Amino acid sequence: MTQTARILDGRKLAAEHREKVRERAAALRSQGIVPRLDAVIVGSEDNAARQYAERQGEECQALGLDYKLHEIRAGAGFDDIAGRVLLLNENDHVSGIMVHLPLPDGVDTYRVQKLIDPDKDVEGVNPANIGNVVYGRSSLVPCTALATMRMIESTGVDLKGKTAVVVGAGNVVGKPLAVLLMQAEATVISCNVYTQKIAELTRRADVLVAAAGVPGLVTAEMIRPGAIVVDVGVNRVMNEFGQTVTVGDVRFDEVSGVAGWISPVPGGVGPMTVAALLSNAVDASARNRCPAE
Repeated sequence: MTQTARILDGRKLAAEHREKVRERAAALRSQGIVPRLDAVIVGSEDNAARQYAERQGEECQALGLDYKLHEIRAGAGFDDIAGRVLLLNENDHVSGIMVHLPLPDGVDTYRVQKLIDPDKDVEGVNPANIGNVVYGRSSLVPCTALATMRMIESTGVDLKGKTAVVVGAGNVVGKPLAVLLMQAEATVISCNVYTQKIAELTRRADVLVAAAGVPGLVTAEMIRPGAIVVDVGVNRVMNEFGQTVTVGDVRFDEVSGVAGWISPVPGGVGPMTVAALLSNAVDASARNRCPAE
């Protein structure tokens, strides 16, 4: 099927948002406020997590944010990790906190994330921040939900009165995103992989967000012509050549012949999520106004 959809280029949009982060960070520094991100990582053999942490530090440095990585010994238990988070909560020089995943086996991620001070929770994973989204209070929105919303907004389409269908109801993407779409006065339908006759619902969507974590779930027959389609899925699968590749929840090649806008995987929501995290870090710095050490 010939591609007709315009591409929602996450890398290009992320570059634009990073430039805004750079400008805001410089403005804060001119006021004597040092924007800063403190990240906790538990030593492990997960090279991907460590590489991500290192890239994050490089990105912060490039954009004018201080970055401090707090390393905890491999195999640490809940008490050690929780203790470090609580110390960072109490540190008046720390404005933004995140905890790199995965945590060691046996450590409840939810319990750790619940301890992060909501005003310093730059990933928006503390249940208090997720709840604040529902009440429309100013808070740090979960990064992937925020990134998805920014991508939808980049199309310039007025969401008021539009029908938005979110496939997937996870706590840090589907649920908060549905609320953000409601706040934009869209009519929102929340679905999941068990929803009966799901195609009948998705074909009504002016905006369709796929966040179910099921490779190739969304097909061309499920799309309303001209719809905005944002693919949040990140799935590792083996292709016909025996290679492991990353694919989304949307069958990009066929859906791009029907949709009006579509985001690719990779290169879509992923880069924008990192930009949203850094934007949240600057927001937290502006709110907490922590002095330099």
